[in-house]
Order: sequence, then structure tokens, then C-alpha cells
Amino acid sequence: MPEVLTFKIEDFEGPLDLLLYLVGKNKMNLYDINIMELIEQYTAAIREMQQNRMEVSSEFIDMAAHLVQMKSALLLPRSPEAERMKAELTGRLIEYSACKEVAAQLGSRARDLYTVAREPMPLIGAAEYTRRHDPNWLVQAWFNLMGRSTRKKKPTQEKFEPLVTAPFVSVASRVSHMLRGLLKGSLQKMGELFSHEESRSTNVATFLALLELIRAGRVKVDDSGALQLDRTHRRRKDKTQ
Repeated sequence: MPEVLTFKIEDFEGPLDLLLYLVGKNKMNLYDINIMELIEQYTAAIREMQQNRMEVSSEFIDMAAHLVQMKSALLLPRSPEAERMKAELTGRLIEYSACKEVAAQLGSRARDLYTVAREPMPLIGAAEYTRRHDPNWLVQAWFNLMGRSTRKKKPTQEKFEPLVTAPFVSVASRVSHMLRGLLKGSLQKMGELFSHEESRSTNVATFLALLELIRAGRVKVDDSGALQLDRTHRRRKDKTQ
């Protein structure tokens, strides 16, 4: 008369734990498992629990369906899919068995450790925080504590005023201004072109104008930043025409 299994699903951490229990109970070699017998016992146990109206976790039912599919493939002659599924299940059981053994060893070591904890120290002073702060400061402190960056506030209309009302400065106008200064001798150094008092758009247009003049060969800049106007550029251009 076959032995009747009497256990509960709650006794196992998962379907692999139940399969490993069946392997040990039947004294199977973990590296050479009788897959058909293992499948029969596992599915029979799940079926019996369902008949007794016991709640069975979905992961146990999912494993049962997987094993039934494997059994169907094993009944076919020379099924590569069955061999693949068998090797996969065997590998998972071997890996789970090794992890469980390591966990047991670590658990036994932890039980041998002597842990000492001191009594909590009494609080000195009032236990409640009585100071009052601006709510925005508290919110910002919370974000800093959580490692988040400072929240960016939405820019107001005043922030865009300098951009909208800034005068448009063309590159051509700065080219003319630079050539006049070089011809008159009032402009000699590259540093004289830029000023903190000028707007950003003026300095950008001046820089682009200088690049254009250098590219065209009208102006040369030496290592000291001195500007030199090529006065023969116009004559050379007329001769080529």
C-alpha cells in the first residue's frame, strides 16, 4: 500500500522547496532524478490539497502545470524539448539546494553569536520640538535630506524682461564698428572689444564679427592679442576681379 503524504503547503517556502523535499524523501540522486516519479508525487499532492478545499498558492499551481507539460513532452520519443525542460528543472533544484545549505550554515553561525544591547538612554530635556520655522524651509530641508536637488521655481515674468526688451545687435553692425576703430587707431587690442558694461548680445555679436573678419583675412590677431588690419585686402580683391 503506497504511503500517503501528509503535509501542508505552509511548511514549504515555495514549489522548489516541496520538490526538494520529495527528492530527499524518495532518496533520489539530485544529479540523476527520476523526473516522472517526481512529477507524479508533486501533482498528486497538489491535487489532493485542492480536493480537500485547502488554499494552494498560485506559484505551486503554476509549477504543477509546468510539470504536467514536461510529463507530456517526456512521453514523446526523442523530444529535445523534454530534455531541455528536464535539464532546466534539475539545474534549478541543484542551485536551490546549494542556496538552502549555505543559508542553513549562515543561520547556525548567527545563532552562535552573542549579541549585547544596552538599555535606551533617557532623553534630556523636552521630547517635543518647540521651535517654529517657515514651511518652505522645512520642505527644502526635507528634499535636501532625501538627496534631491533644489526644487526649481517657475520663472516669473520679470525674469524674461531683460531677454524680451534687450536690443537686437547685428553682426554686420559690429563688423563696421570694429573696422572703423581699426582704421582710426582707437582699437588696438582684442580685450578692448569686450566690456562688462555692454549687454550680452552685444558681446556675442562682437565675438562673431571678429571671427568673421579673421576668417575673411581682414584682421589678424597675434599671441599678445594685438589686432592688425590688413589694408591690402581690398586692393587684392580688386585685382582678382
